[in-house]
Amino acid sequence: MDDMAASVTTADLAVCCSPLTGGVLKTVAAERLASMFKALADPARVKVVSLIAASDDGEACICDLTGPLGLSQPTVSHHMKMLVDVGLVSRDQRGKWAYYRVNGDVLETLAGALSPQRR
Repeated sequence: MDDMAASVTTADLAVCCSPLTGGVLKTVAAERLASMFKALADPARVKVVSLIAASDDGEACICDLTGPLGLSQPTVSHHMKMLVDVGLVSRDQRGKWAYYRVNGDVLETLAGALSPQRR
């Protein structure tokens, strides 16, 4: 992912990205949204987000995800990097283990971008 996508925050999205149905998006806003939707365009990444969100404490490490996904550790790590790079998931390093948590604010912003604007 490029630096622009990696630096997207919830505040950036709230300022730049009005609902798609509420008017014409600026190019930068469209690029930011597209990078996030692109990260969710793979079924394994969508499943990862749902697995993490459904976990008891709202977080998971790679070792928690390989079995349910049926994918190898390097493949899951690759998917996680893509989700982290666009801000959909955050990563917390604890010793040799990395734990991932869904950024609910970003997901809500994405959902809001698709919602019709009420008048």
